[in-house]
Amino acid sequence: MSTSTTSPAAITPTTQATVFPILVAISFAHLLNDTMQSLIPSTFPLLKQSLHLDFGQVGLIMFCFQLTASLLQPFVGLYTDKKPQPYSLAAGMCFTLAGLMLLSQAATFTLVLVAVALVGVGSSIFHPEASRLAYLASGGRRGLAQSLFQLGGNAGASLGPLLAAHIIASYGQSRIMWFGLFALLAIAVLLQAGAWYKKNLPRRPKKGAPKPLAQTNALPSSRIALALSILLVLIFSKYFYMASMSSYYMFYLMDKFHVSDQNAQMHLFLFLFSVAAGTLIGGPVGDRVGRKYVIWFSILGVAPFTLLLPYANLFWTSVLSVIIGIILASAFSAILVYAQELLPGKVGLISGLFFGLAFGMGGIGAAVLGKLADQTSISHVFHLCAFLPLLGLLTGFLPNTNPRTNN
Repeated sequence: MSTSTTSPAAITPTTQATVFPILVAISFAHLLNDTMQSLIPSTFPLLKQSLHLDFGQVGLIMFCFQLTASLLQPFVGLYTDKKPQPYSLAAGMCFTLAGLMLLSQAATFTLVLVAVALVGVGSSIFHPEASRLAYLASGGRRGLAQSLFQLGGNAGASLGPLLAAHIIASYGQSRIMWFGLFALLAIAVLLQAGAWYKKNLPRRPKKGAPKPLAQTNALPSSRIALALSILLVLIFSKYFYMASMSSYYMFYLMDKFHVSDQNAQMHLFLFLFSVAAGTLIGGPVGDRVGRKYVIWFSILGVAPFTLLLPYANLFWTSVLSVIIGIILASAFSAILVYAQELLPGKVGLISGLFFGLAFGMGGIGAAVLGKLADQTSISHVFHLCAFLPLLGLLTGFLPNTNPRTNN
């Protein structure tokens, strides 16, 4: 949506009621998008063996994907704040489709990097505008809308390893091509959602017109800057830890408990499914009791379980991973909506910045932790990452964005 409206009655979104068909549509498209993206880390064991890669190169693959998926997003969001692009959602999927086709045939490390970079470009186009569409269709229930959108993505991220275990691991790298059908289906869904988006874009104000109340924030700029800085540190904490799980959890299980590749894939699916299940907590609860409390619980509350994980046996590792996934998943929707409330009128920029940072931290984390694993061990990486959620203590310095709910 554009950054403001001319009607004082239109407090934030254009629509007065929550448009669930649109939210379901973009959540489904997010599911398809992130299913395809999650194939990348799911193929790491296969690519590591077939291309004779070390952990550092595995980390570079993830870094290349996350880099392209992160750097472009704030610029896409900033541009679409001024000029919304309803059909860019479907256009972004075309890059993802091209990346999957190339990845299915890539026989060299360089081609793998190019393929995952194309998938990352598709992601960078998709997320800011899809998040804006969720905001537009929220009817004021922003946390719920963002959680529904995130639910699709996290569900898709959990399905990728499961499908990879049964299709790619069993039949080989070339079967990645089959997932191009997901991209075609997503394009069809997003074309329909884009048509609704185009019809429901808010009216743009005349040049020089004063901003409505929805576009202002009572907090001084210094406190807004401090709050955004804290949120960025919390994103670092969450996604560095998530990088250890999504990129190296399988290797950790195979190294420590000597499970098979497919068994490790199933454990990764269990963790990622718990992430999907926990996604719905943050947004709706934040709408009711305040984003700040949800952020407290999500980041700092997971610390006892991450600290226990490196010392658990296989059974308790599985149990703890589920608990960690559920608690940690509730953070992002609350953080994103909190940031949007700090800077109302900059929905695209904030969405692009925080989605981009999430991907960027994941990519940097994968590269750094891969290098660290080569120099030490996978076990050492998990011991070190267990302390990251303690950065959640910084949540205490966040200001209240809504006196009614965030006291």
